[in-house]
Amino acid sequence: MRISTTDPITGNDIPNPEGHPFIVDGNGDNALKVYFESEETKRIFLDIPVEHPGKDFTTNLNNPA
Repeated sequence: MRISTTDPITGNDIPNPEGHPFIVDGNGDNALKVYFESEETKRIFLDIPVEHPGKDFTTNLNNPA
């Protein structure tokens, strides 16, 4: 598991993350544990809409030349 102690909303490092809210994204060795400064920044992060680029195939970025 990889661990990030930088709050992705504020950009601030959390030097002692124990006791801070966190989420775990993924499973096993590829999982990412992300710590937040507060429940508020965690909520803001979780409220960011997820993009699903696999559903939009109208643009082809292939450039064989």
